[in-house]
Amino acid sequence: MKRCPWVPEDKALYIEYHDTEWGVPSRDPCHLFEMICLEGAQAGLSWWIILQKRARYREVFHHFDPAAVAEMSDPELEALVTDPGIIRHRGKIFSFRQNARAWLELADPVDFLWQFAPAEPKRKRPKTMADYRAKTPKSDALSKALKKAGFNFVGSTTLYAFMQATGMVDDHSADCFRSRFKSQVSTFK
Repeated sequence: MKRCPWVPEDKALYIEYHDTEWGVPSRDPCHLFEMICLEGAQAGLSWWIILQKRARYREVFHHFDPAAVAEMSDPELEALVTDPGIIRHRGKIFSFRQNARAWLELADPVDFLWQFAPAEPKRKRPKTMADYRAKTPKSDALSKALKKAGFNFVGSTTLYAFMQATGMVDDHSADCFRSRFKSQVSTFK
C-alpha cells in the first residue's frame, strides 16, 4: 500500500497516525485544541517524538479539555517540567494553559479555525518530499490571528502542519492511498 513519502515504513505508530488521522477533517474541539498544543510542542523537533509521548500528554493535560487545562496551576505546570513523558520545555508546557485560556475566549473556536481553511480547487498533489510546502498565506493569516487572540507557539510553519493534520488542507501525496478520501471534506460546513 502506497503512503505519503514522509511516513516511515518501520514505525507502526506513525503508519496508524497517517492511515487513520492525518488529513481527516476534524471539527472536534478537543481534538483541534490538542493538535494546536502538540504541534506547538513539536516546534523544532520531530513529530515522531510527539507521537511517542502523546498518551502521556493526554494524561497530564486532562485529555485536552480546554477548560480543565485553563485551570491548571503554576505548581502543576512546573512539576511537568521534570516529567520525562513529555517535552520538558517550560515555555511549551506553560503555553498549553495560555492557549487554553485564549481558546475559551473565542466565541466559536472551531469556526474560527476553519475560516482559514483554503477553498481547494483541483491542484497538483505532492509527489516527493520537496513538493510539500512548509507554510502558506493561509497559515500565515491563521498564525497572525491566533497570536492576536493570545496563543503561543503558533508560528506559520507550526500551523500549516496543524492544518494538514486536521484536514483543513489535504496534502496526501499523489500516489498515497489516502488521497482518494478527499470527499470527506465536503461533509463539513
